[in-house]
Amino acid sequence: MAIQGDFLEHREVLKGLKAEAVEVRLPGDLEGLQGLIIPGGESTTIGKLLHEYELVEAIKEDGGKGLAIFATCAGMILLAKKAVGLPFPPLGLLDIEVQRNAYGRQLDSFEADIDVPVLRNGAFHAVFIRAPIIEKVGPKVEVLARLENNIIAVKQGKIMAAAFHPELTRDLRFHAYFLNSLVKA
Repeated sequence: MAIQGDFLEHREVLKGLKAEAVEVRLPGDLEGLQGLIIPGGESTTIGKLLHEYELVEAIKEDGGKGLAIFATCAGMILLAKKAVGLPFPPLGLLDIEVQRNAYGRQLDSFEADIDVPVLRNGAFHAVFIRAPIIEKVGPKVEVLARLENNIIAVKQGKIMAAAFHPELTRDLRFHAYFLNSLVKA
Protein backbone atom coordinates (compact mmCIF):
# COMPACT_ATOMS: atom_id res chain seq x y z
CA MET A 1 0.00 0.00 0.00
CA ALA A 2 1.59 3.23 -1.14
CA ILE A 3 -0.45 6.05 0.37
CA GLN A 4 1.78 6.99 3.33
CA GLY A 5 4.63 5.58 5.36
CA ASP A 6 7.68 3.56 4.42
CA PHE A 7 6.28 1.73 1.41
CA LEU A 8 9.39 2.44 -0.67
CA GLU A 9 11.52 0.47 1.78
CA HIS A 10 9.16 -2.52 1.51
CA ARG A 11 9.29 -2.27 -2.27
CA GLU A 12 13.10 -2.43 -2.19
CA VAL A 13 13.04 -5.54 0.02
CA LEU A 14 10.59 -7.24 -2.36
CA LYS A 15 12.82 -6.28 -5.28
CA GLY A 16 15.75 -7.91 -3.45
CA LEU A 17 13.66 -11.08 -3.16
CA LYS A 18 12.83 -10.97 -6.89
CA ALA A 19 9.13 -10.33 -6.19
CA GLU A 20 7.11 -7.89 -8.26
CA ALA A 21 5.77 -4.93 -6.28
CA VAL A 22 2.73 -2.89 -7.30
CA GLU A 23 1.98 0.39 -5.55
CA VAL A 24 -1.61 0.29 -4.27
CA ARG A 25 -3.34 3.65 -3.92
CA LEU A 26 -6.89 2.94 -5.13
CA PRO A 27 -9.24 -0.07 -4.86
CA GLY A 28 -8.61 -1.07 -8.48
CA ASP A 29 -4.91 -1.46 -7.72
CA LEU A 30 -5.77 -4.48 -5.54
CA GLU A 31 -7.10 -6.48 -8.51
CA GLY A 32 -5.05 -9.56 -9.24
CA LEU A 33 -2.68 -9.15 -6.29
CA GLN A 34 -1.53 -12.19 -4.34
CA GLY A 35 -0.39 -10.21 -1.32
CA LEU A 36 -0.56 -6.77 0.26
CA ILE A 37 1.89 -5.06 2.59
CA ILE A 38 0.50 -2.32 4.82
CA PRO A 39 3.55 -0.32 5.94
CA GLY A 40 4.47 1.53 9.05
CA GLY A 41 3.91 5.25 9.11
CA GLU A 42 1.34 7.27 11.01
CA SER A 43 -1.73 5.13 11.75
CA THR A 44 -4.20 8.00 11.97
CA THR A 45 -3.03 9.47 8.66
CA ILE A 46 -2.99 6.10 6.88
CA GLY A 47 -6.45 5.31 8.27
CA LYS A 48 -7.88 8.61 7.05
CA LEU A 49 -6.36 8.05 3.61
CA LEU A 50 -7.76 4.51 3.47
CA HIS A 51 -11.22 6.03 3.90
CA GLU A 52 -10.57 8.94 1.52
CA TYR A 53 -9.32 6.63 -1.25
CA GLU A 54 -12.13 4.13 -0.58
CA LEU A 55 -9.71 1.32 0.29
CA VAL A 56 -11.31 0.22 3.58
CA GLU A 57 -14.05 -1.99 2.14
CA ALA A 58 -11.81 -3.30 -0.65
CA ILE A 59 -9.13 -4.40 1.82
CA LYS A 60 -11.72 -5.92 4.18
CA GLU A 61 -13.31 -7.81 1.30
CA ASP A 62 -10.01 -9.08 -0.15
CA GLY A 63 -8.64 -9.91 3.31
CA GLY A 64 -11.82 -11.84 4.08
CA LYS A 65 -11.38 -13.79 0.85
CA GLY A 66 -7.86 -14.87 1.79
CA LEU A 67 -5.58 -12.19 0.36
CA ALA A 68 -2.21 -12.55 2.09
CA ILE A 69 -1.48 -9.41 4.12
CA PHE A 70 1.68 -8.35 5.97
CA ALA A 71 1.38 -5.29 8.19
CA THR A 72 4.15 -3.51 10.06
CA CYS A 73 3.83 -1.08 12.98
CA ALA A 74 1.05 1.35 11.96
CA GLY A 75 -0.23 -1.26 9.52
CA MET A 76 -0.66 -3.70 12.41
CA ILE A 77 -2.67 -1.10 14.32
CA LEU A 78 -4.98 -0.65 11.33
CA LEU A 79 -5.58 -4.40 10.89
CA ALA A 80 -6.45 -4.99 14.56
CA LYS A 81 -9.86 -5.80 15.94
CA LYS A 82 -9.33 -3.10 18.57
CA ALA A 83 -6.73 -0.32 18.73
CA VAL A 84 -6.51 1.77 21.90
CA GLY A 85 -6.00 5.42 21.00
CA LEU A 86 -7.01 5.18 17.34
CA PRO A 87 -9.70 7.83 16.65
CA PHE A 88 -11.73 5.52 14.36
CA PRO A 89 -12.43 1.78 14.20
CA PRO A 90 -9.60 -0.31 12.72
CA LEU A 91 -10.22 -2.78 9.88
CA GLY A 92 -10.76 -5.70 12.26
CA LEU A 93 -9.14 -8.35 10.02
CA LEU A 94 -6.75 -9.55 12.72
CA ASP A 95 -8.11 -10.76 16.08
CA ILE A 96 -5.79 -8.69 18.26
CA GLU A 97 -6.03 -5.69 20.55
CA VAL A 98 -3.17 -3.21 20.32
CA GLN A 99 -1.89 -0.22 22.25
CA ARG A 100 -0.48 2.53 20.01
CA ASN A 101 2.91 4.06 20.86
CA ALA A 102 3.26 1.61 23.75
CA TYR A 103 7.01 2.09 24.04
CA GLY A 104 6.79 5.88 24.12
CA ARG A 105 7.51 8.77 21.81
CA GLN A 106 9.85 9.03 18.81
CA LEU A 107 12.80 9.65 21.16
CA ASP A 108 12.09 6.30 22.81
CA SER A 109 12.59 4.34 19.58
CA PHE A 110 15.06 1.45 19.85
CA GLU A 111 16.48 -1.67 18.26
CA ALA A 112 16.58 -5.18 19.71
CA ASP A 113 17.51 -8.70 18.70
CA ILE A 114 14.45 -10.93 18.94
CA ASP A 115 13.85 -14.65 18.61
CA VAL A 116 11.40 -15.58 15.83
CA PRO A 117 11.36 -19.39 15.63
CA VAL A 118 9.57 -19.54 12.24
CA LEU A 119 12.44 -17.58 10.66
CA ARG A 120 15.18 -19.94 11.89
CA ASN A 121 18.88 -19.05 11.52
CA GLY A 122 19.30 -16.92 14.65
CA ALA A 123 17.98 -13.70 16.08
CA PHE A 124 16.23 -11.04 14.01
CA HIS A 125 17.41 -7.45 14.53
CA ALA A 126 14.19 -5.45 14.94
CA VAL A 127 13.72 -1.68 14.68
CA PHE A 128 10.99 -0.22 16.91
CA ILE A 129 9.77 3.32 16.12
CA ARG A 130 6.89 4.59 18.28
CA ALA A 131 5.94 0.93 18.30
CA PRO A 132 2.65 -0.60 19.39
CA ILE A 133 2.31 -3.72 21.48
CA ILE A 134 -0.29 -6.43 21.23
CA GLU A 135 -2.22 -6.57 24.48
CA LYS A 136 -4.55 -9.44 23.62
CA VAL A 137 -4.78 -12.14 20.94
CA GLY A 138 -7.76 -14.19 19.83
CA PRO A 139 -7.80 -18.01 19.85
CA LYS A 140 -6.81 -18.37 16.17
CA VAL A 141 -3.83 -16.02 16.42
CA GLU A 142 -0.35 -17.55 16.48
CA VAL A 143 2.29 -15.58 18.39
CA LEU A 144 5.47 -15.39 16.28
CA ALA A 145 7.64 -13.23 18.55
CA ARG A 146 7.84 -11.54 21.92
CA LEU A 147 10.08 -8.89 23.41
CA GLU A 148 10.28 -9.59 27.10
CA ASN A 149 6.59 -10.18 27.98
CA ASN A 150 5.17 -8.16 25.09
CA ILE A 151 3.75 -9.81 21.98
CA ILE A 152 5.30 -8.09 18.95
CA ALA A 153 4.57 -10.35 15.94
CA VAL A 154 1.59 -12.56 15.09
CA LYS A 155 -0.02 -14.56 12.32
CA GLN A 156 -3.65 -15.46 11.74
CA GLY A 157 -4.38 -17.46 8.62
CA LYS A 158 -2.86 -15.52 5.73
CA ILE A 159 -2.39 -12.32 7.73
CA MET A 160 0.87 -11.50 9.50
CA ALA A 161 1.73 -8.42 11.54
CA ALA A 162 4.78 -7.05 13.33
CA ALA A 163 5.06 -4.15 15.78
CA PHE A 164 8.47 -3.27 14.34
CA HIS A 165 9.99 -2.40 10.94
CA PRO A 166 11.70 -5.39 9.26
CA GLU A 167 11.97 -3.34 6.06
CA LEU A 168 14.52 -1.06 7.76
CA THR A 169 17.06 -3.86 8.15
CA ARG A 170 19.13 -5.87 5.67
CA ASP A 171 17.52 -9.08 6.95
CA LEU A 172 15.01 -10.24 4.34
CA ARG A 173 13.66 -13.22 6.32
CA PHE A 174 10.32 -11.68 7.42
CA HIS A 175 9.42 -10.71 3.87
CA ALA A 176 10.66 -14.05 2.53
CA TYR A 177 8.49 -15.84 5.11
CA PHE A 178 5.49 -13.72 4.02
CA LEU A 179 6.06 -14.56 0.35
CA ASN A 180 6.82 -18.26 0.84
CA SER A 181 4.41 -19.16 3.65
CA LEU A 182 1.43 -16.85 3.13
CA VAL A 183 1.39 -15.54 -0.43
CA LYS A 184 2.30 -18.87 -2.06
CA ALA A 185 0.22 -20.94 0.38
